[in-house]
Amino acid sequence: MSTRRDLAKEGAPSSVPLLDVGRGNAPLRQEILDAIAAVIDSGRFLHGPDVAALESEIASRTGCRHAIACASGSDALLLALMALGVGPGDEVIVPSFTFFATASAAWRLGARPVFAEIDPRSFNLDPQRLRESITPRTKAIIPVHLFGQSAEMTEILELAGQHGVPVIEDSAQAIGATHHGRPVGSIGLLAAFSFYPTKNLGGFGDGGMVTTDRDDLAERVRLFAAHGMNPRYCHRVVGINSRLDTIQAAVLRVKLRHLEDWTARRSANAERYAELFADQAGHRLTLPSASEQHRHVWNQYTIRVPGGLRDPLREQLQRQGIGSEIYYPVPLHQQDCFKTLEPPRMPLRETEAASNEVLSLPIYPELTRGEQDRVVDCIRQFLAGTATQTRAA
Repeated sequence: MSTRRDLAKEGAPSSVPLLDVGRGNAPLRQEILDAIAAVIDSGRFLHGPDVAALESEIASRTGCRHAIACASGSDALLLALMALGVGPGDEVIVPSFTFFATASAAWRLGARPVFAEIDPRSFNLDPQRLRESITPRTKAIIPVHLFGQSAEMTEILELAGQHGVPVIEDSAQAIGATHHGRPVGSIGLLAAFSFYPTKNLGGFGDGGMVTTDRDDLAERVRLFAAHGMNPRYCHRVVGINSRLDTIQAAVLRVKLRHLEDWTARRSANAERYAELFADQAGHRLTLPSASEQHRHVWNQYTIRVPGGLRDPLREQLQRQGIGSEIYYPVPLHQQDCFKTLEPPRMPLRETEAASNEVLSLPIYPELTRGEQDRVVDCIRQFLAGTATQTRAA
């Protein structure tokens, strides 16, 4: 195996983190502190003016009539389903290859998450396989714009429309992405965004947003997010307590002004990875694809490492001080908490294969060329070593 000394070029970084939230926040530190200080001085820690301003700015960015702030991306999904009246006996179609919250939102309302297959290149719901999951009990479909690239919404909406099923976009990882020029979050009936610190637009804690063009659905989301209370102390429905703190909104408004620049830098990093890995693509590695019809915002840069080499490669990266992550090592249909559900209605071979092969590499905007070179050098040397071992065997 290669040593750290073998891999390190003169002046090369000794380690490369998967994420570096502090590095991204550092240039904005004073601006953020000023925004927080203004909230402290106002005393309006809930429902302050920054919350309404952020809602207006996100609505404008997505091209939606309404954006409703809430406490997290998980709550945004839950509130969207609540607004549609999803409950016991209903089914909600979700990909199995995604973060847990996509499915748990349906489960928490007593509905059944129905796990559907993904496309192996985009990792998003496969529209061609979606039809197999729809039944008369289907109350909603939640495609996930995974890793920053839009799902095939045209085909998904066409199929959903044939069955009269509403579509909720899980846009947690894809703020700023587009589908045929249309911003994600404005395509389905409702959409959910996350402002978790590691997202492309990340706060200083949890935060979320629901977007929609429908006045009635926006009103219902707001109602459910405020204990179902309107007017004060009069509860029309049983809701939840899901608010975005004013300090979070103030921080996010500062960072939102830089989102386009950060997205451009993520895209440049993705293009450079493709160039550096060109001789490995399709042979030892499968690089992530970006559709020409969509704008990919690269929340993650996720390669596929076949042949049982993914875990040994990750171990080698760890030894060399290089961060990586597996999103997601266990498909949702195989999670212990969902074992009481009926098995998926189709074999989820692509989902299971992806869980065994995916590995996400550093892609954050502040990633330097030297750091990126180091990541690629380490992977190339690992693959060269395994090839030599294979030939010797």
